[in-house]
Amino acid sequence: MTAALKFPIPETVSPVLGVERSARGNRWVERLDHPRALAAAAISQANALPELLGRVLAARGAETHTASRYLDPSLRTLLPDPARVKDMEKAAARFASAIGAREKIAVFGDYDVDGAASVALIERFLRAHGQSAVTYIPDRLTEGYGPSPEALVGLAEGGARLILTVDCGTTAEAAIAAANAAGAEVIVIDHHQADEALPPAFAVINPNRQDDLSGQGHLAAAGVVFLFLVATTRALRRDGFYRDLPEPDLLGLLDLVALATVCDVVPFREANRAFVAQGLKVLRLRHNQGLSALADAARIDAAPTCYSLGFVLGPRINAGGRVGASSLGARLLATEDPIEARAIATRLEALNAERKAIEERMLEEAFAAADTSLAADPSLPLLFLAAEGFHKGLLGLVAGRVAERFRLPAFVASLDPDGFATGSARSIASVDLGAAIRSAVHEGLLVKGGGHAMAAGFRLERRKEEKLVAFLHGRLAGPVAQAGSTRALAVDGALSAGGANKELMDLLDRAGPYGPGYPEPRFVFPAHRLARVRAIKEAHVRCTLKAQDGARIEACAFRIGDTPLAKLLLDGEGQQFHVAGHLRRTFWQGRESIELLIEDAADPRDSQR
Repeated sequence: MTAALKFPIPETVSPVLGVERSARGNRWVERLDHPRALAAAAISQANALPELLGRVLAARGAETHTASRYLDPSLRTLLPDPARVKDMEKAAARFASAIGAREKIAVFGDYDVDGAASVALIERFLRAHGQSAVTYIPDRLTEGYGPSPEALVGLAEGGARLILTVDCGTTAEAAIAAANAAGAEVIVIDHHQADEALPPAFAVINPNRQDDLSGQGHLAAAGVVFLFLVATTRALRRDGFYRDLPEPDLLGLLDLVALATVCDVVPFREANRAFVAQGLKVLRLRHNQGLSALADAARIDAAPTCYSLGFVLGPRINAGGRVGASSLGARLLATEDPIEARAIATRLEALNAERKAIEERMLEEAFAAADTSLAADPSLPLLFLAAEGFHKGLLGLVAGRVAERFRLPAFVASLDPDGFATGSARSIASVDLGAAIRSAVHEGLLVKGGGHAMAAGFRLERRKEEKLVAFLHGRLAGPVAQAGSTRALAVDGALSAGGANKELMDLLDRAGPYGPGYPEPRFVFPAHRLARVRAIKEAHVRCTLKAQDGARIEACAFRIGDTPLAKLLLDGEGQQFHVAGHLRRTFWQGRESIELLIEDAADPRDSQR
């Protein structure tokens, strides 16, 4: 989430503080252009807001008449009509019929946070109607991603007449055909990119299918599931199901939707902002036994935020699927038993520690391999790294870190002794990996593959690796070159250490929540002196920034290793630098303070030359 923005910058626009090239190779620019500055002033005046808040809102697309929706993202104003999504009404009617007839229902889900939350949403919805579902989460290491014919046939032979696949299924043609032959109907609820041809399911609810005109392709799978549950509730209401029974508390499920929306890194647009804003409120009530137990195990002692969802709770839930039992995440999020919740949370905490240790070893090897590849050919448009020792459950994490560090699309694969390889890929802004992977499948270069623009998975015959890499080079070289031609770090304004206070954070929180597509405000701290600079675990750097008036703010740069930014900070004790980053609240022994998360820095002397 700290990657620089990439877009054309007119040469006439002066860089912020004169920074043409920072330690990370960025040109610092104002996020708010001149036309939007006029809108910022109007927003501030019309809504009696401070100028800074008007600027933050305007830079994120707000207008005078829409500012209230940005300040209070609610489902009342932002929830789309589920009926606009293709196949939604058909699927909701079928699910409602199954609930009314008490049919045996099965749910097949993915093993990541979005998949686990989606499964838990269905389970909790059915429980509210006095029913249950058989759930199936594939083992990441032995079964891989998505439904297999064996899994769906097994569910059908176990008596399930209706199978829901959540966060998967769009490309599972063979598995769904097998389920149909075994006597079950399948409803796909997904959000991954889709080809024109769809599987032979009873319904395919996916706002990213090519014939869907709903405009909801930015939703996480859990968001699509939530719309499905809204549509199902409407169908049950029409059928008179709730004459003598209370309707389910759908708003009480928003903590799960918020968790999935943050962890799946989907754009914070429209309904997604409402899901997160309202979901955080539900999360603070601690109604979900699993999330409460996990927060306790992770020692979260403050109100939950997007950070705690994405960087504390999410990785622990994912740890089950990566290095432990794939079903643990869904079980944790669905359970209402506090004893079971504490037991699962404790196990996930231990698995997350194991995951970190394995990841560190893989990263060391991957970074070394990437350095070697780029030393041999600095013009590479992507990095393709493969090894027999790579843990399959951590390929995506490592690919993401490689892409972030080297600013190139990264493909990381684990080589199997049977002649195949399983891999994950992560992209950079403006480079669509999902489309490239699907094209490689169509060309016969991959056994299977799919995903999003920014993330994808694939399976490869090792003998075709060289042809695949050549294909990807040809497909991605142009977009990568265009994306890297101008690197801009957009900033929202300049601050001094003394201005980074609780009052400012309260203002910024009013315009949140922030995430992909709705970036967290970034500020520059001009000519602040570095003090108490120290390396932490050879990957992070902590320091204190001192303003000319003596005010101070604690700061930290995470995961910068031996990069130019790390060298500038570690060698800069006592010197003045321009520093850019975003602010966060920290809590220690009951005391709140404000900390700067450093994203970039520049030597003021460079802009004077």
